[in-house]
Amino acid sequence: MKVMGIVNVTPDSFSDGGEFFDHEKAIEHGLELVRDGADVLDVGGESTRPGAEEVSLEEELWRVIPVVEGLAGAAPVSIDTTKAEVAAAAIDAGAAMVNDVTAFRGDMDMAAVCAGTGVEVVLMHMLGTPRTMQRDPRYRDVVAEVAEFLAVQVGLAETAGVPRERIWIDPGIGFGKTVDHNLSLLRWTGAFARMDLKVLVGPSRKSFIGKLSNDASESRRLGGTIAACLAAMEGGAEMVRVHDVAEVAQAIRVASAIGSANGEPGGGPE
Repeated sequence: MKVMGIVNVTPDSFSDGGEFFDHEKAIEHGLELVRDGADVLDVGGESTRPGAEEVSLEEELWRVIPVVEGLAGAAPVSIDTTKAEVAAAAIDAGAAMVNDVTAFRGDMDMAAVCAGTGVEVVLMHMLGTPRTMQRDPRYRDVVAEVAEFLAVQVGLAETAGVPRERIWIDPGIGFGKTVDHNLSLLRWTGAFARMDLKVLVGPSRKSFIGKLSNDASESRRLGGTIAACLAAMEGGAEMVRVHDVAEVAQAIRVASAIGSANGEPGGGPE
């Protein structure tokens, strides 16, 4: 399983907003994540936390392009954006992936940009917008409805010219979901893996972990993040998006080693 490290160049992201808002600090943080074991770096300049306000095109470009340029030689870079112009500029700066939380619904030019440049894409499910997504989210069958939505968006991406083998799908943990919805999506990650697409899951420090942990703050949700990542891996996910790269990468390595250990169970000590 691959690990995508999060590089938020924002003043207001839910967990690390403002911590790496300076370009040099963001680049150094990304390089540290690579040393910790990140396979991909996801650079974002607009917060998608519940209630987040939109950022102008000019501001988002200013935030992310220097960081993409500074990190592109260290690891594959993903640009986390809903704007086609930002995606295009980031690709020119060296990005190899576009992570669109609207799954191509936000900017009608996004599919054409991705198809024309040959990058990989992540299509994520979100109920509504960041400003509205946590207002009483409801589903009849959250797994089935999220899978149906993603299948439709993948079809639209393919029609636009994005090859299926370049598409990742993300069920959108925390994006318009209750605690129970998130748990169901993690429990049944296999339903998305069976869609013959690469699956990315992003549970890192999400609020459902805090709600299951006596309202633990974002900085105290590492254990829950690791548990969610291992559940996603067990279900067939091929990549997780996290803040705590070193710890999650270690957990994945150990779990993978245990799963592939040789030998048969013995009788144990007398």
